Amino acid sequence: IASDGQVFVKFGRIVAKHCLDKRCSAELLCAAEQTHTISSQLGIVARVKAVTAESKSSSELLVSNAQNLIQAVLHVLKAAEAACIKGLRQPPPDSEEEEEAAAFCMQWRKNLLWHRAKESLNSDRDELGLRKTRAKAEPTLTAMVQERSPQTKSTPKRPKPIKGHAIMDSHL
Repeated sequence: IASDGQVFVKFGRIVAKHCLDKRCSAELLCAAEQTHTISSQLGIVARVKAVTAESKSSSELLVSNAQNLIQAVLHVLKAAEAACIKGLRQPPPDSEEEEEAAAFCMQWRKNLLWHRAKESLNSDRDELGLRKTRAKAEPTLTAMVQERSPQTKSTPKRPKPIKGHAIMDSHL
């Protein structure tokens, strides 16, 4: 689990590096650093627990750190969503990891914009004249990671670009 946390740290740093908005980039770097710290702490606690006698307090500490890591990863993904909305610079062509992270973000943004466009076409109005929204929630990076989990160990480390799609603009 701790090593998977480091994958999200790397993902967050890549997205922050290419983010067009400085505040979003700073927030994402902060979230990635927090995730790095908690992931490292979890790794240390797990190694210590592995060589010491079983105790309830050490198990509770391990579970608590794992829960903190999950929350930190969710923070990275939410901050990455904000960065993707603001826009990303195109990564250099020689960096496969950066291109894959950008493709993953671009796919999420495309899904989000498609969802919003479909919602805007809804002509149902309530008694105040406001457009009704459907019950389906907007797509999130978290949901995309969870959808990929059986195939790719729940990490955005190596997202596969969709066949026939390439980054065409100067930013995403």
